[in-house]
Amino acid sequence: MEIGEYNSARPQIILKEYGRNVQKLVEYIRSVEDIEKRTELAYTLIDLIRQLTPSIKDQPDNPQRLWDDLFIIADFDLVVNSPYPVPEREILFKKPMKMQYPRNDVRFRHYGKNIEKLVKEALKKDDPQEREEAIIYLGKLMKTFYGNWNKETLDDSVILRDIQAMSGGALNMTIEKVREDNLFEKLYKERKKARPQGQGSGGNQSRHQGGGHRPFNKNKGGNFRRRRDQ
Repeated sequence: MEIGEYNSARPQIILKEYGRNVQKLVEYIRSVEDIEKRTELAYTLIDLIRQLTPSIKDQPDNPQRLWDDLFIIADFDLVVNSPYPVPEREILFKKPMKMQYPRNDVRFRHYGKNIEKLVKEALKKDDPQEREEAIIYLGKLMKTFYGNWNKETLDDSVILRDIQAMSGGALNMTIEKVREDNLFEKLYKERKKARPQGQGSGGNQSRHQGGGHRPFNKNKGGNFRRRRDQ
């Protein structure tokens, strides 16, 4: 680097993972007139890159990638006897196609897309008993999913109404039957919080049956002293 030479005045590094020195060596190889000598120097530079670049040394990659990078650094203006064809600029720098994400309109987002798929499967059943079982299972799932996300209980009438809406009115059941047999009970019950030791039914039972006395092995010395003082 000459005195007074700043990076802003130097050529831009094309591939920063290889550094400026590799780019200078590529420029020197381009200036060599003899193609055999250029090819020999290109092979030597490829071996040097393998040794100096940790990412390539630790994770061996397709060797063609190194030659492609060599041509990129040379701005595709390098004539050598390469073991691989010269890459095309248009292919290497072609922008990837924009990914088209599926647009599925979920009407009842608080239940999820899978609930609507299950409703479609339930509509395929012709047996009334199987349809009724499908409605009950759907109701349990919907009540569970809604409770998990909203931390509150959804009324059974709302669940029935949503099932009818998703099925186009084909899946029906009376709210009286649902409430009478508690058909839409959650798939699992919430765990009760552990009670502190000595509280609850077990603690009350020990106090009532034992007359309120402490176990014999606790404070035995204290009880003895109190008796002597009396």
